Amino acid sequence: MVVAGCMSLCPLALPFGLTLDMAVVFALVGVALVLFATEALPVDVTAMVVMVALMVLEPWTQISAREGISGFSSPATITVLSMLILSTGISRTGVVQRLGNRLADFAGDDPFRQLAATVGVAGPVSGFINNTPVVAILVPVISDLAHEGKTSPSKLLIPLSFASMLGGMLTLIGTSTNILASDVAARLAEQPEYAGLGLREFSMFEFTLLGVVVLVVGIVYLMTVGYRLLPERVLPEEDYVEEYELEDYLTEVVVREDSPVAGVTVEDVGAQTPLDFDILQIDRDGESFVEPLDKKTLRPGDLLKVRTDRTSLERLIDLDGLDLVGAITEDELEQDEEEQGLVEVIIPARSGLVGETLASSTFRDRYDVNVLAFRSRGELVRERMDHTPLKVGDTLLVQATTGSLDRLSQNRDFIVAHEPDDPDYRTEKIPHAVAIIAGVIGFAAMPWGVFSGVPVLDALSVIPTFDIVTTALAGVVAMVLFGVLKPPEIYDSVDWNVIFLLAGVIPLGIAIEQTGGAELLGNAVASTGEFLPVIGVLWVFYVATALLTNVISNNASVVLMIPVAVESAQQVGSNAFAFILAVMFAASTAFMTPVGYQTNLFVYGPGGYKFSDFFRVGGPLQLLLSFVTVGGIAVLWGV
Repeated sequence: MVVAGCMSLCPLALPFGLTLDMAVVFALVGVALVLFATEALPVDVTAMVVMVALMVLEPWTQISAREGISGFSSPATITVLSMLILSTGISRTGVVQRLGNRLADFAGDDPFRQLAATVGVAGPVSGFINNTPVVAILVPVISDLAHEGKTSPSKLLIPLSFASMLGGMLTLIGTSTNILASDVAARLAEQPEYAGLGLREFSMFEFTLLGVVVLVVGIVYLMTVGYRLLPERVLPEEDYVEEYELEDYLTEVVVREDSPVAGVTVEDVGAQTPLDFDILQIDRDGESFVEPLDKKTLRPGDLLKVRTDRTSLERLIDLDGLDLVGAITEDELEQDEEEQGLVEVIIPARSGLVGETLASSTFRDRYDVNVLAFRSRGELVRERMDHTPLKVGDTLLVQATTGSLDRLSQNRDFIVAHEPDDPDYRTEKIPHAVAIIAGVIGFAAMPWGVFSGVPVLDALSVIPTFDIVTTALAGVVAMVLFGVLKPPEIYDSVDWNVIFLLAGVIPLGIAIEQTGGAELLGNAVASTGEFLPVIGVLWVFYVATALLTNVISNNASVVLMIPVAVESAQQVGSNAFAFILAVMFAASTAFMTPVGYQTNLFVYGPGGYKFSDFFRVGGPLQLLLSFVTVGGIAVLWGV
């Protein structure tokens, strides 16, 4: 009785036309936005927290348990899951890498050609393969291209990320954002209050023409104005020791005869000495020893390569009987009998190391590598590395043997920013993989009925047109049957954080609709129509979504903004489909921050970028595309 009474009386006391139901849902939206923006929790965990809260607060959110978990069975979620698996199948064949290497050969050491090769591969390919794995595949290819061509990687890696985002707008399957937007539009079309607004599920090439225009404009910008704005954070002539400013942190010491560490294992030395240091290598009687070193016993005369800071080094020398020899260069770190080398390793969102530290994850022991430094959110970390939590996009500088680097390359917890010398691609499966992707697209997009009555082609008219979720799942089955993927690889292919994110935010969008929150916000935005033309209101939605997607997930932006956009379109008597397209395109333009889109995080570390670099290069592009996209929508679909 108390709850019922509150629910009936409280709405009268709330301002701006809010009801208690709306207030609760908006409060959850606010909490979600803060958590998404601050990364206090991983985005998928945040989505799960919101989903559970919606179900627990059902009397006010109007989300039942069945609706709360509906995101897991949503066609959008299943389609995205399938496309991630199909993208992995393509990457296993090495076809994208081959294409990138061919264009790298074409580019040589000409900076303009290198940039053209980068955006020329990333953009078009991202229209047919999910753009996140495309960037993960191409980061090592482009990094090697830059270093071999004497070009700063900083000049190529932001364009790689931006071009992949733009290319994702070419087709329905280019990015999970498009698939989710299509699913939300189809769900809204079933609501009686939105009947007659022209809402519908997107076809495969529904917005391809506009996507081509946006991609071309974006590429022209990146190759002209954008290139001039890009910094050279990593100079091509720099080695890793200089780039990571390790000159004062890498040194050589010799174990004296009277040293208390003589006769002690490396593991025990580390346990007994409360100092920040790592022994990277032991040189003894003309032989070098690298990871694993824990069980190695130190002897008098051993030459130790050590990573430490100056204060810890002085204490090591005083306490442990060591003599200083000198600083270490990159060449010395890479020269030994086991072909040891230095390489950058990126932590992707799917990595099990996110939230862990090097110490808690026993990183060195598990992977037989030494971590010399890492870059997190543009800042170099050299001290207390073992106890610094790892984040998505962090880049580790590791020293490892060739065998260890190969194992890292094959591990989904990492993106190694250097191509393996002898990659194990299934090149013989390239025709199968390409045919499967073509079939997935063709059977979902081709209106076979148009061939009815056409000589020779009439037989094709009986082929049904399937929806994308059906063809995508069929493509997954075909990948396994034809040996492009092995059955266990299916599960490893999925970025489960993306799936849980989708499943968690979908019911939040439903709650905004069912409680009337979308209508309230839509009316508020529609009020701008009193002093703006309809195309101006459309532009406001584009800009609002673009700003939002720079600080939270692009999928969350779509779910939150589309219901509001449809309501606004209805209030101003505009084309609701045009408003959905504006939101969808804007949600894939997270150019101004490195945290708005996963591909930006992938290039953040290897490019040596600062946070402000994305705003300087991406801000003008975001503004330019706001006019291009909104104008294109008005011309092609009307407002």
